Amino acid sequence: MKKLSRLDLLSLEIYLQQRDEFRATLIAHKRNRRLQVGDHIMLTFEDRLTMQYQIQEILRIERIFEAKGIEDELTAYNPLIPDGSNWKATLQIEYENADERKVALTRLLHIEDQVYTQVQGFGRVRSIADEDLPRETAEKTSAVHFLQFDLSPAMVFAAKAGASIKFGVDHGAYCEAVDAIPESLRLSLLSDLD
Repeated sequence: MKKLSRLDLLSLEIYLQQRDEFRATLIAHKRNRRLQVGDHIMLTFEDRLTMQYQIQEILRIERIFEAKGIEDELTAYNPLIPDGSNWKATLQIEYENADERKVALTRLLHIEDQVYTQVQGFGRVRSIADEDLPRETAEKTSAVHFLQFDLSPAMVFAAKAGASIKFGVDHGAYCEAVDAIPESLRLSLLSDLD
């Protein structure tokens, strides 16, 4: 999948004019890129459009319009765009109650390393987590992690040929799996392998 460049981004003025429409497009797009794994883990699979929106929003909020600032954001977010041999996802640990969330984040230490995908006919592929920076302490994990799932060429071929794809978490305090992902998500993930 092609990385973003400055030419792909809208100026702040044009983005503000088109923001509502862009946001509506993104919300519809993300519906096909989310997977609930158990009651408390949400995976949102990132791609070029989700990263473009993220960058545009940061440029808007921080009023960045100089070339260096724009390039810094591209450098930060382009690594979260799949490269044709992997899937990239944001993992969110979701608990509505703040006290319950605090306890869970302690109990779920290192959960980001226990998320996996499996293409039918192959072994599990564990996530590579948070390459950008550590997001946990010795006592607790973060509620948000960035994951990468690297696939072999044979796995990519099998997935494109129709092999089933599943995702799960195999952590001592949280074991959940989704053996049959929705077809809309499967098609979105296959588009990331081009």
